[in-house]
Amino acid sequence: MAQLYDMPLEELQKYKPSLTKQKDFDEFWEKSLQELAKTPIKYELIPYDFPARRVKVFRVEYQGFKGANIEGWLAIPEGEGLHPGLVRFHGYNWALDGCIPDVVNWALNGYVTLQMLVRGQQGRSVDNIVPSSGHTVGWMSKGILSQEEYYYRGVYMDAVRAVEVLASLPCVDESRIGVTGGSQGGGLTLATAALSDIPKVAAADYPFLAHFERAIDVAPDGPYLEINEYLRRNSGEEIERQVKKTLSYFDVMNLAPRIKCRTWICTGLVDEITPPSTIFAVYNHLKCPKEISVFRYFGHEHIPGSIETKLRILMDMLNP
Repeated sequence: MAQLYDMPLEELQKYKPSLTKQKDFDEFWEKSLQELAKTPIKYELIPYDFPARRVKVFRVEYQGFKGANIEGWLAIPEGEGLHPGLVRFHGYNWALDGCIPDVVNWALNGYVTLQMLVRGQQGRSVDNIVPSSGHTVGWMSKGILSQEEYYYRGVYMDAVRAVEVLASLPCVDESRIGVTGGSQGGGLTLATAALSDIPKVAAADYPFLAHFERAIDVAPDGPYLEINEYLRRNSGEEIERQVKKTLSYFDVMNLAPRIKCRTWICTGLVDEITPPSTIFAVYNHLKCPKEISVFRYFGHEHIPGSIETKLRILMDMLNP
């Protein structure tokens, strides 16, 4: 299968573009975390009758950024003592029925598993931030003229709160918590690992929200094109500069140097939604213990060959 639009693997392995973060990048995120901390860790567990033995399932509602109600699903394996924990993040607008069977399967592997449903995208998760500018269809351009109002500020903080909620559960060993997800979920996995000291391991499949400036130039399909559409409808150099400035705060490439925990990433070399160059840009800026799995003939899809590697890394770090 020909790789039609991105770099060959030899170039990808060396691809390390300059970071685009602003001077107040770290200050912005510290202030965001301080604002999140003003909302107390508060959650409710509602029992759910799922047809599986050796695991208890709950619908979760917790307070996210600015007090937004965020929904999720929680599965707790049987057994005495403390269990390792895992927070899962789903793809862009893609969490069919809340991913409940996946949550249960992870619990059957020994992890107390919390699936966060992204604000506005799924279930009862509420997007409570009203920006002062309009946006095109989808979430990528919502609030894009201000880093304070941009949609993913709330999402990243909700994700940090998800690991805090999991760590607070009496059945969870807070020293053994990991984060994982694919696509948007992969981006949230890396963002959470960068913004919280709780995760001990991060496993990200073809992460989204990475190296925006290249993504909008080369991605032939997927949500990055929502940004292009916004710039088509709102032409002008000043708007484009402001859009790229806002996105720089949320680019997981810029967040990558903050990650301290062991991190695993996988990518397919014919991925047209999260181009491999955007993923290697993140990987090559990681300073933590890291591994990357590359699949020459796969795109933005389920990659069977990645599963065993991911399971081994999580088992090695979290010891279920």
